[in-house]
Amino acid sequence: MLEIDILTIFPDMLASVLGESILKRAQAAGLVAIRCPNLRDWAEGVHRTTDDRPYGGGPGMVMKPEPVYRAVRALRRENSRVILMTPQGATFTQAAAQRLARERHLIFVCGHYEGFDERIRALADEELSIGDYILTNGVLSSAVVTDAVVRLLPGALGDAESAADESFSDGGLEYPQWTRPEVFEGMAVPEILLSGDHGAIAKWRKEQARARTAARRPDLPMLGKNA
Repeated sequence: MLEIDILTIFPDMLASVLGESILKRAQAAGLVAIRCPNLRDWAEGVHRTTDDRPYGGGPGMVMKPEPVYRAVRALRRENSRVILMTPQGATFTQAAAQRLARERHLIFVCGHYEGFDERIRALADEELSIGDYILTNGVLSSAVVTDAVVRLLPGALGDAESAADESFSDGGLEYPQWTRPEVFEGMAVPEILLSGDHGAIAKWRKEQARARTAARRPDLPMLGKNA
């Protein structure tokens, strides 16, 4: 079973995300245990302060190192992987999700406010970002990574082949999909999909996936593979 700890000062932000859909079912099935420890539990003082003004001046507040160090040291085990969620991290990809799904224990350290004390980086095994934009805090990005990872766990999806056929699973975009009705507002389902010839359909879908990738994401590695 995969264990995930999302360390944050806003654990309630994750309640609805973790309590719905695939994440909820995966937890109920015992595939994953997700906890949201409150960083303030490792902070000192009456107000359990986790941030302070930046040295050198400037706007905003910076996450203090002491509470984060105490928390990570309390949570970390031999098989833990500590991930710092930061806009300066490596861009999160499907390949990274597949890699993290093979871990035993993930600890996400979520930044808040203007950022975190630089010394916190020394705790992390890796740093991740979900894109070139700024969010309110790292809780939201950790939720995205958690969802992407958990759905890859064996048994998390209703159909074991679902994850294999999705966009980015083989380095490119997924082929287009249709469902009933056969004709809608003059737009018809391609005849090949109605043929019942599964070999021909598989070949057609692969061609469609490569064409869509070339048109929309020529930067993806799928186009460097043999057809």
